[in-house]
Amino acid sequence: MKLSLITDEISKEFEHALDVMLEYDARGAELRGLWGANIGDLTSEQVKRAKAALADRGMVVSALSSPFYKCDLMEEQGSEKGPLHLAKARGYGEQMELLKRLCGLAHAFDTRLIRVFTFWRKGPLTPELERQVADAFAEPLRIAEQEDVVLAIENEHACFYGTGEETARLVAELNSPYAQICWDPGNAYFAGESPFPQGYVAVKPHLAHFHVKDAAAPSGDLPMRWTVVGEGDIDYAGNFAALKTDGYKGYISLETHYVPPSGSTEEGSRACLSALRDFVHNA
Repeated sequence: MKLSLITDEISKEFEHALDVMLEYDARGAELRGLWGANIGDLTSEQVKRAKAALADRGMVVSALSSPFYKCDLMEEQGSEKGPLHLAKARGYGEQMELLKRLCGLAHAFDTRLIRVFTFWRKGPLTPELERQVADAFAEPLRIAEQEDVVLAIENEHACFYGTGEETARLVAELNSPYAQICWDPGNAYFAGESPFPQGYVAVKPHLAHFHVKDAAAPSGDLPMRWTVVGEGDIDYAGNFAALKTDGYKGYISLETHYVPPSGSTEEGSRACLSALRDFVHNA
């Protein structure tokens, strides 16, 4: 298991984020927001600058954390019904152009993994919607095969497929080596699933990438909330032990989300990186 982090969870200043990561021996950078721009909107000059920053530090890119299919199913008007992390809202008709650009960026950054989603959730996930979502992946998978990239479908509670069991069902239906899973236990918890062992057992046959953020249930006046890794309700010790037993060789990528009271995103990421490093080393 290799340690990674979505860099803008520390800072949108990419070089500074990389320097903080090195303090915790995290050498896999997952790219989402750099210098105020989303990964899908980087200029050629920003790509060159990012590649130079990585090379100077002996670091690699673990995945592109893209906004692909964070849109309404089959609707041309872009909408923002969940976090887009600096990306512009794009309609359904703009998604293939985005994916082709992301494939080019994946080649430029020497990674095969592109994190993708399953459309903004609007009501329950019905069998009819499941069919429509699966059909919507036909063209992306043709592009992925041509470009030799993997679409790592993330379970996201703001999208139709929020749990591990739901996402595993979709990927099994797609039945393609170019469609795998970016497993996010925190999102599964917010979607009402027990992330471990229930969700993990479902996604294990399709696991390509692993996002980490911890969460705690409502308590007193406090709503459901993100926490320091290891201080929430998700059994990460159990999940990491299972990953080791199952021979997982991919990245463990922190997507912090936790910000301490009166603190900063960097402070939250530092606390989580310290805890996550211990989990990974002790697994």
